[in-house]
Amino acid sequence: MRALRLVVVAALTAAALTAALPAAAPALEVGQKAPDFTLPGPGNKPVKLGELTAKGPVVIYTFIQAFTGT
Repeated sequence: MRALRLVVVAALTAAALTAALPAAAPALEVGQKAPDFTLPGPGNKPVKLGELTAKGPVVIYTFIQAFTGT
């Protein structure tokens, strides 16, 4: 009975987390404007894309394979 409760709790937790996560955004095409977002910057100070683009062009580069072991 306890194992069944753990399975039910795990399933409910997974469902709640899935519902709470935002849907994946579609990929941008070259030249499309990125949606505004905020990420933590140096000193954990929030950095907003809109504030950076107000100063001029911004290049966003990601290191997708940097920590994947590939």
